[in-house]
Amino acid sequence: MLSYAIRRFMGAIPTLFVIITIAFFMMRIAPGGPFDSQRRLPPEIEHNVEAAYNLDKPVYQQYFIYLDRLAHFDLGPSYKIKDFTVTQLIAQGLPVSARLGASAIVLALIFGISLGTFAALYQNKILDHAVMSVAMVGITIPTFVTAPILTLIFGVYGVHLFGYDVSLPVGGWNDGALENMILPVFVLALPQIAIIARLVRGSMVEVLRSNYIRTARAKGLPDHLIVTRHALRAALLPLVSYIAPAMADLLTGSLIVEQIFGIPGIGRYFVQGALNRDYTLMLGVVICYAILIIALNLIADLLYAVLDPRVRYKQ
Repeated sequence: MLSYAIRRFMGAIPTLFVIITIAFFMMRIAPGGPFDSQRRLPPEIEHNVEAAYNLDKPVYQQYFIYLDRLAHFDLGPSYKIKDFTVTQLIAQGLPVSARLGASAIVLALIFGISLGTFAALYQNKILDHAVMSVAMVGITIPTFVTAPILTLIFGVYGVHLFGYDVSLPVGGWNDGALENMILPVFVLALPQIAIIARLVRGSMVEVLRSNYIRTARAKGLPDHLIVTRHALRAALLPLVSYIAPAMADLLTGSLIVEQIFGIPGIGRYFVQGALNRDYTLMLGVVICYAILIIALNLIADLLYAVLDPRVRYKQ
């Protein structure tokens, strides 16, 4: 497994290089620039500003200059956010997005796996139909709809639960206070709970019909041991493939959720960079996202061997 991991790591380097190259030139092809605005700068000042950021050079020279910076682990300065480098901005935003995304993933895994398992155990019964119906609703309703609705219910109007009036903050981060995290975490987790529940339910139904499960039942093993020790482990294999890119997406921040709730994560920086044509900031977030995708997919492949003893990697 170690040699396989090393080969995958070495193969990830050219993949990352291709992603950086495509993203770099796509940003340069898009109309506009970081210093274009409704109020034009005098030509002399505009030329000096572009020269300071090497934007006066041909695009291919800018590309090699950027690669040289990357080789020294330098993502460059932000063109629009003064006195900050891209590395500093990502270092500020990534922990916020990671904490938000990790909380959403944990919540989604707990509820998604539980609901999917119960739906499979009560296949074609009321509980199964109820879980799958709610899951379908959760998948189809986008976060930019659920976020304002939940904000209106729990933030503006408030609700009365267990004898208490519950009113949650509708924006801000407040150093990651629990009350500020509840709404955005739930909004992020809701579609993931629905998708995970459907994946686990479909996989669990198939596993419960397999021969080794019938053998375990014939030997008289209790149902809870059959589900937890044998069936669930095999049923999680399809989930492993899905959860890697989903985790990367949530850990790097949801663009919409961070914008709606005013959370200072890197998702919001990416939106600002795109609107302002802040090339280095956008590229920095893209590189961060690509590294997470590659790393988490590698971890997912290695988990296959842990969950399924039949999987072996060639040396």
